[in-house]
Amino acid sequence: MNHLIVFTEKEKQQLLNKRKGESKFGEHIQVLPNLTNIYDDIVNLDVDYVLFGIAEDVGVYGNFGQTGTYKTWEATIKILLNIQNNDFTTPKRILILGCLMYNEQRETLLALDRSKKKELSKIRNFVNTIDKDVTQIVASIVKAKKIPIVIGGGHNNAYGNLKGSALALNKRINVVNFDAHSDFRAEEGRHSGNGFSYAYAEGFLKNYFVFGLHENYTSDALLKKMKKVKSIKYNTYESIEVRNEVDFKPEMKSALDHVSESYFGIEIDCDAIENIPSSAKSPSGFSVKQARQFVNYFGKHKNVTYIHICEAAPTKKTNTKVGKLITYLITDFIRANGN
Repeated sequence: MNHLIVFTEKEKQQLLNKRKGESKFGEHIQVLPNLTNIYDDIVNLDVDYVLFGIAEDVGVYGNFGQTGTYKTWEATIKILLNIQNNDFTTPKRILILGCLMYNEQRETLLALDRSKKKELSKIRNFVNTIDKDVTQIVASIVKAKKIPIVIGGGHNNAYGNLKGSALALNKRINVVNFDAHSDFRAEEGRHSGNGFSYAYAEGFLKNYFVFGLHENYTSDALLKKMKKVKSIKYNTYESIEVRNEVDFKPEMKSALDHVSESYFGIEIDCDAIENIPSSAKSPSGFSVKQARQFVNYFGKHKNVTYIHICEAAPTKKTNTKVGKLITYLITDFIRANGN
């Protein structure tokens, strides 16, 4: 796979900030000495989770969103490796595979004019390439009976997560999406706003629950479309946090009931979290505490197939903030799932 940059022991050592008397998380995670075939290389490894990044924002650009999601992996890995290794963390159960990178293609594609049909089409066509890469990696990990932890990129990558999981399991899978948007828009060429609609149309997605839709940013046509499909359910942020018509914890149970009868994925879009730098940053949204509770709640279930944390767009000033947030979510998931 040309776009996968394998995470090496040398890179790990360069990023580690060791301190006397402390044991860091990164000192105990596993890496591959070399890569031949992902499935063959990991199937017999004594790990439960395979972590990889997606350094891209082409899907976001193709959806007229704010770029920067390609930086998330770099921001996260620096923080994750340097948290403490202790009784609360289990790094020896984790393999860091590496990161999908598209630096050259990104530079060319982001120079194109999205207002021109032909150029927009080129941008969206490249998302198909990213889809294939994500699908192949996720399918290999799931087939090897490990859980993918996918970090970064736009929400277009939900498609590859779902397709890869479905192909490995030979059945449609379910998903719960913690998100301000449904990303169930028209099949108009691949971008970050239609990963779930494409996965559903192509038979990889079965039951879908959107948790925390923002009422101001969901079109009437899209609401009507989702209401027609019995396998799609949603609630809104306003119904939970503004009007207090329903409560956060019971709504999580409703969502879990909708997706957990079979294998399901957890999608966390950082747009849903208040004031987090992202492709569609919002001054109104769920708290970091609620996001962590959400990951903990769903991560406990035996049918969890993968988790994907996406759409964060860190800047130089917010690199550490984003890296710490996603590190908390990763470790929350591992603790919940491992127990």
